[in-house]
Amino acid sequence: MTSPIKSADVLVVEGWLPDYAIQQALTEFKNGSYSLVITTGGSIEKGIYLSEYKNFAEVSAATFKKLGLESEKVVAVPTPMVIKDRSYASAAEFHRWLSDSNLKLQSINVFSLDVHTRRSWLLFKKLLSPNIKVGAIAAKTQDYDPNKWWDYSQGVRTIIDEGIAYIYARFLNWKS
Repeated sequence: MTSPIKSADVLVVEGWLPDYAIQQALTEFKNGSYSLVITTGGSIEKGIYLSEYKNFAEVSAATFKKLGLESEKVVAVPTPMVIKDRSYASAAEFHRWLSDSNLKLQSINVFSLDVHTRRSWLLFKKLLSPNIKVGAIAAKTQDYDPNKWWDYSQGVRTIIDEGIAYIYARFLNWKS
């Protein structure tokens, strides 16, 4: 699902994305009129004893900087540890952070991966609309051919998992 807002103020990137998707997000940032990249994401569950980064927001922010994006254009918004509804928790933490910041945004684009983007878009819109317009941009997956997802076990698992998760998110009564 890709439905970007032209001239969005900020690009919000989900921090758990693979490196190739972060590179796609960097290209989007450079081609757009964004003032900031804001990364979101929860705790890293594996390798935390080996890494200086404790959450996906920090890892992806550091990746953007390593790829050449100026430090002042990247903000990490870590999500507190949760065991369920991680995508919602990231959107809620972004909303909380934004309320406490001096940023006055009219629109954002949420950048996520493949079919997960539809769910993230829904959750960010639930929390931010109508005050902030929310668009969505889906990174292209390298795990399978999206045009023939049924020919790949990873494609089948992703479509089924995300379909169920989207229905859960769509019809659950979220409290903001």
